[in-house]
Amino acid sequence: MRDGDRRAPERVGELVSDISTSARHSPELQEVEWLGGATGPAVGACFSGRNRNDGLGEWRTVSRIAQMSEPRVFEWEVVHYNDRRHGEPLAIWAYTLEPLADGSGTRLRHGMRFGSARGPLHEVIERYPEREEQIVDGRLALLRTGIETTLAGVKAEAEA
Repeated sequence: MRDGDRRAPERVGELVSDISTSARHSPELQEVEWLGGATGPAVGACFSGRNRNDGLGEWRTVSRIAQMSEPRVFEWEVVHYNDRRHGEPLAIWAYTLEPLADGSGTRLRHGMRFGSARGPLHEVIERYPEREEQIVDGRLALLRTGIETTLAGVKAEAEA
């Protein structure tokens, strides 16, 4: 998903690399906290997230910053889910920023892709295999709405 705003990439980059920004605007991510002595974004730094939605209930994650090149890319991998550690990421989330050609602002993209680790979506599908398509479509719709809502919030905050 993408959105454009009237701010320079540096300002938008500051916002999206602040993990509390997503928590302020996401309908699902409720709370975040740096872990292991980290006090800000850096490759390898970890943070916890408390998430909630009506369909899945509440869950906790631990994410690790995988890529950061201010003000262009901020990417993190979800590596723990409800105290279960996974060798590979469950999901990879990213913000990418691109200055508009005319210099008037920034194109911000935000998205996620599923990682290779088996996660809660797999568990639900295993319980209800006859509803796999519905389950996946429903989760993708929630993710899409959450990303759109988060982008709109970041845009409003950047332009304030």
